[in-house]
Amino acid sequence: MPGDAKSGPVQTQRHLIFYSVFSAVTGPPAADARQASKKKKRALVRWLGGVLGLLLVAASITTFWLMQQLRSSLPIVEGETRVAGLAAEVVVERDELGIPTIRGETRQDVSFALGFLHGQERFFQMDTTRRRAAGELAELVGGFALRFDRAIRPHRLRHTAEQALEALDPGERELLKAYTRGVNAGLSALEARPFEYLALRQEPRPWQEQDSLLVILAMFTQLQDENGRLELALGLLRDTLPEPLFRFLTPQGTNWDAPLIGEPLPAPPLPGPDVIDLRAAAEPSQTADLEEHEASSEWELRLQGSNAWALEDSLTAGQGALVANDMHLGFSVPNIWYRASFVWPQSGETRRVIGATLPGVPLMVIGSNERVAWGFTNSYIDSSDIILLELDESESRYRTPDGWRDLEVISEALGVRGGAAENLEVKWTHWGPVIGRDHQDRPYAVRWTGQLPEAIDLGFIAIETAGDVDEALDIAAGSGIPALGLTVGDRQGRVGWTLTGNLPRREGFDSRLPDSRDTAEEGWTGWLSLEDVPRVVDPEQDRVWAANNRVLSGPDLAKVGDGGYILGARAAQIRDALLEMSQADVEDMLHLQLDDRARYLDRWRELLQPLLDSRVDEADPLGALVRDQVAAWNGRAEVESVAYPIVADFRDAVFKRAFEPLIAPVLELDPTFRFTPGLAGRQAEGSLWTLLTERPMHLLGKEYDSWDALLEAALSDVLDEIAAQEAPLEQQTWGKSNTVQFRHPLSYGIPLVGRWIDYPATPLPGGYNMPRFQSRFEGASQRMAVIPGREEEGYFHMPGGQSGHPLSPNYRNGHQAWIEGTPSPFLPGPPVATLKLRPAESTSGSS
Repeated sequence: MPGDAKSGPVQTQRHLIFYSVFSAVTGPPAADARQASKKKKRALVRWLGGVLGLLLVAASITTFWLMQQLRSSLPIVEGETRVAGLAAEVVVERDELGIPTIRGETRQDVSFALGFLHGQERFFQMDTTRRRAAGELAELVGGFALRFDRAIRPHRLRHTAEQALEALDPGERELLKAYTRGVNAGLSALEARPFEYLALRQEPRPWQEQDSLLVILAMFTQLQDENGRLELALGLLRDTLPEPLFRFLTPQGTNWDAPLIGEPLPAPPLPGPDVIDLRAAAEPSQTADLEEHEASSEWELRLQGSNAWALEDSLTAGQGALVANDMHLGFSVPNIWYRASFVWPQSGETRRVIGATLPGVPLMVIGSNERVAWGFTNSYIDSSDIILLELDESESRYRTPDGWRDLEVISEALGVRGGAAENLEVKWTHWGPVIGRDHQDRPYAVRWTGQLPEAIDLGFIAIETAGDVDEALDIAAGSGIPALGLTVGDRQGRVGWTLTGNLPRREGFDSRLPDSRDTAEEGWTGWLSLEDVPRVVDPEQDRVWAANNRVLSGPDLAKVGDGGYILGARAAQIRDALLEMSQADVEDMLHLQLDDRARYLDRWRELLQPLLDSRVDEADPLGALVRDQVAAWNGRAEVESVAYPIVADFRDAVFKRAFEPLIAPVLELDPTFRFTPGLAGRQAEGSLWTLLTERPMHLLGKEYDSWDALLEAALSDVLDEIAAQEAPLEQQTWGKSNTVQFRHPLSYGIPLVGRWIDYPATPLPGGYNMPRFQSRFEGASQRMAVIPGREEEGYFHMPGGQSGHPLSPNYRNGHQAWIEGTPSPFLPGPPVATLKLRPAESTSGSS
């Protein structure tokens, strides 16, 4: 056939290919097995090569698609975008760090634009924050998050947020509506969903107004003790130990105290041998092990803190008050804060406010409005109480001063991605949820400010236009945010300090300890009035400071209670440095924020050095090396320091050995109890030093012949730990231990992705009880110093970059300045990109 001659070679080739593939599957004819075997091998190679090629093509297509999706989810940074919900055009100018200056005609339009930016650059962060507060994480990421949801859901914070939303001031509600519209407009304007949802194969859920209040409530949970863990720990100590011993172990202050009001508190007296005599006590039936339980308690060791101080203009050559702040929080990628500048006209003048926002909330959290500058510390006032319950035989009713009341039983459905919802039964009293049983198997409820809708609002926004210190302090008191210490300074050169938030008024009980309210009329009787909230204005020393320490004394402290404020060593070091300054500028503030002198360990080194000198000889080469390192130490928690961790570990070993026999009855009752510097033992440094100074034999464990023997045993613990390390002593530096991880939440579940989206692990100087507060998990989430009205002279930096998108040039580009302690400008720099947000329906007729 004519066609056969033309197409024959091609058909023959196709036939051979088909035959090769067919033979690879079915086998060759028996008459030509050897030849067929060779063809089979060649065909198999070709087949495998074809499959590999197809896989490579598929992988290339998938990679191309993924990169296209990632690029499509990048935020819009320039050009013009029309959006519904704006009253007038808003201009967003970004500098080279991605910091936006938002210029609008009204504060509502500025709020819309801020929501647009947050929605485009930080939506996954906002989403996980609202879900964490509401107990809805498992819906997004799966069943492994159920333990977090179970822990927070009994507080029913979404219900609280919904109630608080309905009670908002109309102006605040309109601002929140504008912000919510902006968030959803920003999310919708992305060409593809944020990359985290692509990785999770989920769709983002639109933002709702109450979600912003949930973000505020998430800060309540991060900064406060919503489950009364400190109070329960103190209750166990009180119920198990003799009263004088309990008071000795849990003082309310030490000689490290540096309050703004009052003086350091005297140390509690030593309990006498008539109270406790360890030399005569029987051996405990169970060996206590504080160290084992310390290592497993992240909550105790991760102390959310901050530093803030302000200097009057007498110390700044009359230029105005100088305010410095570095807030200590857990690290994540992206960073918790989003820098911004707002500009809008109001009352015939141009308003401008610069600082840091919290994605999910339309407020400027810290910063300067050119008249007033402000910053925060965690106050650690008492924001929750444990109420011991008496239940009837059916355990369906509880006793109150007004008689028996029914427990309200609420069913909470915990959604789970890819699985069936879990039903959580929450029992609720008129004080709050029933969340557990104590060491005596008594059920208890918790009353906490975060459960009360009247404690949450957007009133703090008024500080953006405050004109002086007095106005700022009035705004702070009773504002709907957590109870924080607010440090302020104004353009006139005045400074002040007060507490923010709604603070409970208590009557008739010791708020440090669990209490029964079944028959007595006592408890919370409302909120402290503006006049009752403690404040410091125009101090005699021309300075105010706070560092999560006890700031108040006497009646002022009694009003707000002790929620676990920490050892005053850091605050004392800051106070002393400030008092040494006769004149100061912003450079001095950064130098103090980066101060890594471990001054609180000076006396511990003095205690350790003679032990090393008397113990070490040529037969103990390791001890000799340790002695030389400690002797040569410059007193700083530097990355390359070998001596700092040695002295710190010696202090911790002494803490463990001294207190272990004193709380042995507690550990017999509850082996999981933790008495550490992070929880019930926050002020125990003072008690420990009293023991080492007075050396009472009746408070020394029976295994030691003397207090010197206890110190020798603690030193042996340290030397044994050093010897157990694989690295030689000179390589056992503080930086090796204090290596900070900057991880995106996704990297915990998707390690390969983590290599791309995490920041490099970095060894850093600093420690807990010094101005440069630093650990592996938390530290300064930002640093700033500014004189209101002279913002161009200030600085601001934070870990990480502005954007939450790993392909953005602003994902990491501020990080190195924070690592190195380099002062970045407080003000945004010159614009490198401009975005115009215009109303969807233009009245000018232009397109």
